Amino acid sequence: MMQLRTFIFTSILLPWILSSAAKDEYMEVRKLTTFPDYGTLQDSDTHPAAAPKANEMPTCLLCVCLSGSVYCEEVSPEMSAIPALPKETEHLYARFNKITKIRNKDFADMATLKRIDLTGNLIAEIDDGAFSKLSDLEELTLAENRLTKLPMLPVKLVSFNANFNHLKTQGVKATAFKKLTRLAYLYLGNNELTAVPQLPESLYTVHLHNNKISTVTDETFCKGNNSHYIRTNMDELRLDGNPVVLSKHPNSFICLRSLPFGWYN
Repeated sequence: MMQLRTFIFTSILLPWILSSAAKDEYMEVRKLTTFPDYGTLQDSDTHPAAAPKANEMPTCLLCVCLSGSVYCEEVSPEMSAIPALPKETEHLYARFNKITKIRNKDFADMATLKRIDLTGNLIAEIDDGAFSKLSDLEELTLAENRLTKLPMLPVKLVSFNANFNHLKTQGVKATAFKKLTRLAYLYLGNNELTAVPQLPESLYTVHLHNNKISTVTDETFCKGNNSHYIRTNMDELRLDGNPVVLSKHPNSFICLRSLPFGWYN
């Protein structure tokens, strides 16, 4: 009889007791453990702070890099600073972003750059030496920003465009363009300039329309003491939209091949 009881206990009751205990332990552990619901989005997927920022992503993933050109136009997530560029970059197009400032270090090691276009950003400040090391830069476009003054410009510039800013005469050195002996195209329209800066002989086109220029002199575009001087290169000068009445300054344009656009009455 004792043997039968032992057999029943070891063969039936003991396995049932161990199984029940294991089940109870599993249920307690499950209560204490939270398993992710992979059928729904987690906080890291939906919380804005968890989304990658533009300055945390590789430039050529954020932008398009193609044969020495980098295209970073209307970037999402928003780009608020100049991205790190591949060493071989020659052309940078970073238009219509949220860039607010250009720092000295942004282009410090980018001697290969020939063209920079930063149209349509929020740039209000540029460190004075930000472009100084760009010895091969030929085209610089800063149109449609919030600039009130200009930094030092590279000497090999051929085209400079700062239309639609808030440039003031006190923020543009009188000699800012004088030493740019290759400059052919200068666009400073729709700003707040009250005077014309000194202009190099190399210029073909000068746009100064829609500023606050109220007067010009015989020395502004010509050489007042030299009636034989002709500014041979300049063929387009815009002064329209300024308060200056051009007919009151007849000797100011005698060296030009054609009269400037502007008010004569």
